Amino acid sequence: MAASESTASTRARVGGAMVRQAKLQDAVNIFELVNSLSGDGTLLRRSYADICENVRDFAVAESESGIFLGCGALHLYGPHLAEVRSIVVKPEAKGQGAGGRILLALLKEAEDQGVLSVCMFTRIPDFFFHFGFRIADRTTLPDKIYKDCQACPRLYACDEVAMVRGPLPRIAVLGPTRIAQPELVKLQVGHIAHPVEEPSTASEAVGAGAGASAGAKDPS
Repeated sequence: MAASESTASTRARVGGAMVRQAKLQDAVNIFELVNSLSGDGTLLRRSYADICENVRDFAVAESESGIFLGCGALHLYGPHLAEVRSIVVKPEAKGQGAGGRILLALLKEAEDQGVLSVCMFTRIPDFFFHFGFRIADRTTLPDKIYKDCQACPRLYACDEVAMVRGPLPRIAVLGPTRIAQPELVKLQVGHIAHPVEEPSTASEAVGAGAGASAGAKDPS
């Protein structure tokens, strides 16, 4: 499905699959599916409590008979950036277009929220090229680095590709917590870094190796 196709319906049928906003009753299925891919590092492990707390971030795909097929989440950092996370479908759901429909629903949610840029970290960039994403330098996404990557065990051995849809964000709202390394983007904690005109006031960006939770299995 091309990126230009309509994303108006979040409950549209694709090959017998439908996509809708997740409910709290979906948390168990989301928890089990996401963590089934945490062993090899495809997705970061998430607790059941975390899934429940953030269930409103998720969209789920289900069959016409209501069988859970897959899920995906959209994390909002602010009007400047959102992140597609945890897109995954069950093996038996491959070929139904469920993963693509989940992604389109999340992109529509970002559009409805007025978000300028959508990012993700993934091992299968070829799938997301079809939806308007392009490869980006991970240092241009400091919010993602400070939220997840600095706590990831694969921080300095990440095999995922950073991708962005839309313009690169020019501000960030998060700053360092536990790790203060030259490999991480330096920001002023507690303040928004606004677009910079003079080099003397620019926040230093010197590179980052980071694992991430937005890796996705090719659902098609």
